[in-house]
Amino acid sequence: MLAPRFSTTLLILAVAALSPLPGAQAAVLLVSSGDTNSVLAYDATTGEFIRTFASGGGLEEPEGLTIGPDGNLYVTSRSNEVLRYNGTTGAFLGVFASGVEDPAGLVFGPDGNLYVSSEVEGVSGSVKRFDGTTGAFIDTFASGGGLLAPEGLTFGPDGNLYVNGGENNAVLRYDGSTGAFMDVFAEVIEDPTDLVFHDGNLYVSSAGSSEVLLFDGTTGDFIGVFVTSDSGAEETEGIAFGPDESLYVASELTDEIFRFDGTTGAFIDIFVDEGSGGLAMPTFILFAPDIVPVPEPGTLALLSVGLLALGVVRRSAA
Repeated sequence: MLAPRFSTTLLILAVAALSPLPGAQAAVLLVSSGDTNSVLAYDATTGEFIRTFASGGGLEEPEGLTIGPDGNLYVTSRSNEVLRYNGTTGAFLGVFASGVEDPAGLVFGPDGNLYVSSEVEGVSGSVKRFDGTTGAFIDTFASGGGLLAPEGLTFGPDGNLYVNGGENNAVLRYDGSTGAFMDVFAEVIEDPTDLVFHDGNLYVSSAGSSEVLLFDGTTGDFIGVFVTSDSGAEETEGIAFGPDESLYVASELTDEIFRFDGTTGAFIDIFVDEGSGGLAMPTFILFAPDIVPVPEPGTLALLSVGLLALGVVRRSAA
């Protein structure tokens, strides 16, 4: 009579070890690691490396990251594709969209469709639109205004599309419904990469100057340098505000993620250490819901013992 209780207890313990604890951290920091062709996951509170979250499926020099309406992770790949991975486990789900040359940033729009920037250097750039459910190509949504080598893009509070023109050294604005070019919203940014609206203002990473610049989110007027070039970050790429309201910045040339005060821009710390988890040439970053951790070898062994014991008891009973 003791064996069934013992085996069942082992099984319960093992399964519990694989499940998130109540009150556990609800978010992770995902980082595109260009030189390792992978997306790495870090603890959103401590910056400690958790695991390689997404790789394989032909992923090549990943850049843009976004969580779709279905809860899955979408990643641009230098293979001229957008790849989809399970948003909890990181398992490869397939090629979602293809045929976009040199994709960089991506975002799901208010209409539920996926918008992807095509950043071919020296060639007129564009933003492609794909069906948000099937991945089927819809149209070239935005391409006017002399757009060159677009990278990050986002829909603003006004519903319009804002695109970093890497070779334009500016942020260009397009009508969020028609894609028609509206204006150069912000300029004099050396190789702008990523951009984010926060608390009414627009933050833009300037890779060429290793800064993050701040603009009025309504007028586009320049407010000032929010993160200065002497911060230690070299070639600032992806930027994101975290759950703690700090600003996180990917430093591509030092293989680190920096953290800055979200109000003043003052340096706080190096949140992800150089090369942590194999990080190499980080580009875009994203705070995402919690993920399924890789179980420790001891947990796997415990689970195996529990399943084996349960199987033995069942066979004996038979």
